[in-house]
Amino acid sequence: MKQGCSKEQMAWRAAQEIRDGMYVNMGIGLPNLIPEFLGGRDVVIHSENGLLGMGPLSAPGTEDPDTVNAAKQAVEILPGGAVSSQADSFVMIRGGHLDMTFLGAFQVSEQGDIANWHVPGGRIPGVGGAMDLVCGTKRVVALMTHTSKEGEVKIVKQCTYPLTGRRCVDMVITDLAVIRVTPAGLVLDEVAPGWTPEEIQAVTEPTLSISPSLREMGGPR
Repeated sequence: MKQGCSKEQMAWRAAQEIRDGMYVNMGIGLPNLIPEFLGGRDVVIHSENGLLGMGPLSAPGTEDPDTVNAAKQAVEILPGGAVSSQADSFVMIRGGHLDMTFLGAFQVSEQGDIANWHVPGGRIPGVGGAMDLVCGTKRVVALMTHTSKEGEVKIVKQCTYPLTGRRCVDMVITDLAVIRVTPAGLVLDEVAPGWTPEEIQAVTEPTLSISPSLREMGGPR
């Protein structure tokens, strides 16, 4: 079976959307890999559990159980970083102070709706901070595999899973493609190495418009 991009390649590609001076939230899952690829950029990373100025994952043997990201992984705090209560952390989100958030997703619709907190029939988890993030952040990027392990499409015309937010996703980065959400529909900007736009369309429910500057996804090999 043809392979798409690795998790590391997806995280690298996501990191290219981040500019110096940004305040950025990283969601649970794939987004937690993004800080490893920022390459010294002047970025302040926010975690909704109360960290501002979060660094990369702690090296083995240096973990501090009191300094963890939203996925409970031990992380570093960079010089100038701060620890706050979770309540204050959500004030930062709801006040519109974050430039971008990266979230994992189960489904994204062609309108930019996102479902990422509950699969019907599964155990009902805690909702977490995603509903606040998609409403309070200036730009939302979804990071996910293009299809489920069972081969079901995840970029759909209408989400069938419980929604996290409506019309809030600006970009989708998958293992097969980079897709922009626009008022006119979804635009295919990049394809994984070895994949064609026709193959991407075959595993995407909505119709994709092809960008005139379509290119191959980059990233570490």
